Amino acid sequence: MKKSIIFDLDGTLWDSTGCVCAIWNRVLNKYEDISLTITQEIVSKMMGKTMNEIGKTLFPNLTEERRQQIIADFGNEEVNYLSRKGAVLYEGLEETLKILSLDYNLYIVSNCQDGYVEAFLHAHQLKSYFKDYEMSGRTGLDKGHNIKLIMKRNTIDQAFYVGDTEGDEEASRFAGIPFIYASYGFGQAKYPDMIINSIEELPKVLLEMK
Repeated sequence: MKKSIIFDLDGTLWDSTGCVCAIWNRVLNKYEDISLTITQEIVSKMMGKTMNEIGKTLFPNLTEERRQQIIADFGNEEVNYLSRKGAVLYEGLEETLKILSLDYNLYIVSNCQDGYVEAFLHAHQLKSYFKDYEMSGRTGLDKGHNIKLIMKRNTIDQAFYVGDTEGDEEASRFAGIPFIYASYGFGQAKYPDMIINSIEELPKVLLEMK
């Protein structure tokens, strides 16, 4: 039976910060009472957080109803744009997925909104490489529980999680699987089981972990 690899998305498979930054500013320009400019640095720091967490960080003084309105507006714009245009894939991604899919079943678990993973797969025509995916925007669960959900749904006994943040590391520990830290992403990790400096290093690292 093939082993499994579960991937984070942002900072692991692609970099959408430039696109997301532009979309945020386009959406916020519609709201005359909000004078906030989003930078790529701000977007990078938000990567890995759920949309509700992002809303509370960006708009702490707004009512929950108002925050949800803005998040929904942004979410629609984001999915529509990314599904058409895509974002920046990390170098060598598709070739690496081809190699890995020969020996592993591949999955995605992200804290993104509903529709975001689908936008990634559609824009870059990568759906054939992945068996299943899940996201907090669809289930309402945190990443650790979504990893467990994917594993249960697909009867996965052995898996690795590949991500770029301490939150990814914590989710891996919660799910009871090894964590491979993508150092080229947006965050840090404390005690990863292995480190990759590019997505292209992953097949070699996995061989070393056997």
